[in-house]
Amino acid sequence: MDTLASNLSSYDEHELSHSSLIHGLPDDISLFCLARVPRKYHTVLKCVSKRWRDLICSDEWRDHRQKHSLGESWIYALCRDKSNDELCCYVLDPSSARQGFWKSIPRLPPRCVKRKGMGFEVIGKKLYLLGGCGWSEDAIDEVFCYDVSANTWSEVASMPTARCFFGCSAMEGKIYAIGGYGLETSVQRSWDTYDSHSNTWDSHSDPNIILDIEDSIAMDGEIYIRSRTSAIPPHVYMATYDPLSARWQQDNADMALGWQGPAVVVEDKLYVLDQSSGTKLTMWVKDTGESVAVCRLSPLVTRPPCQMVAAGRNIFIVGRGLSTVIVNVGNVGGIDGVVASTSIPSFSSDNYYVISCKSVSV
Repeated sequence: MDTLASNLSSYDEHELSHSSLIHGLPDDISLFCLARVPRKYHTVLKCVSKRWRDLICSDEWRDHRQKHSLGESWIYALCRDKSNDELCCYVLDPSSARQGFWKSIPRLPPRCVKRKGMGFEVIGKKLYLLGGCGWSEDAIDEVFCYDVSANTWSEVASMPTARCFFGCSAMEGKIYAIGGYGLETSVQRSWDTYDSHSNTWDSHSDPNIILDIEDSIAMDGEIYIRSRTSAIPPHVYMATYDPLSARWQQDNADMALGWQGPAVVVEDKLYVLDQSSGTKLTMWVKDTGESVAVCRLSPLVTRPPCQMVAAGRNIFIVGRGLSTVIVNVGNVGGIDGVVASTSIPSFSSDNYYVISCKSVSV
C-alpha cells in the first residue's frame, strides 16, 4: 500500500511538472495569450503557479514579447540618498506616470550601498552594478546583477580589473567598462568587456583611451567617451569593435562641442541636456555637425542636476528628488516642435540625487 501511494505521489508530481500552462490549450497558444497581459500585472501572474512564475521570469517570455512588439519599458534610477549617503534604486512605470509613482526596488547588495564611482548598465532584462570605491575601500572588481522580472539581486563574474569612476556602456549584448581609476595606473588605458551569455570578461588596453572619463554613449555601432576636462573642445574618442581588433581613435570634434551634458540616443539622433545656463534640450545633427535647440525647460520642473534616459520616442529627464519631465520627440522637426511633455512631481525630500537612469523593456 505504501509503495502504491508513493508511486501515485510521484506520478502526481510528474504530471504537475508537465501540466499545460492553461488547461486545454497548447503551451504556445497559452504563451501567445499570456504575453499580452500588461507588464504591471506580471507580479500577479507569477502568483498563479510555479510554471507561470518560471515562465514570466524567463528569457523566453521577454523574447516573445519583444518579437511581437509587446515589450514595455520601465525606467530605473540609481540614486544617492544624501541623508545617509547610501545608494538606492527606484523604478517608474510610464503607463502610470499620471499618478507620478516612483517605487523602490529591493535594497541593493549591502557591500555596495556606500560605494561611489560605480558603473550602471543594462543588458536584456538585467541591470548591472559594477566596480566602485569608498572612503576606506580601494577600487573593487565586484559586479552585481538585478533581474527585473525575478525582482532579485545576484553576484556575477567579477571584472578582471578593479575600477571606479570609469566609462560604462552596453552594446550588442556586451558591457564595456572603460578606463577610470584603479589599483594601478595602467587601468586608465584599458577596458574590460563582459559577455552576459557566458558570464565572462575579456581585457584589452589601448594608449589612446582618454583620462578622467565623464560620460559614454553607444551610437551607430560605436562607443564614444567624453573627458571631464574643461578643455575646449573636450576630448571625445570613438571606439570601433570588430572580431579581429579593437581600436580607440580621436574623432568628431564637432560632436564634442555639442556634448556638454547628459546624453541619450533616440532613433540615431543624439540629444543632450545642457545645464550650463538653465535647462535646455539640444539635438546634434550628424549631417551638419551642429547642435540645434529642441526646447528649454524650467529648472523649477527639472530640478538640476539631471540625468536622462530614452524609451521609444520619449526622453525622461530625472532630477533631484526624482522630479521627472517626459519629452516626446516623435515629431520634432529639424530645429523645434516638441510634441508633448509630461511632468511628474518630485518626492517631498530633495535628498535623492540621481546618478544614472536606464530603461529596461520586458
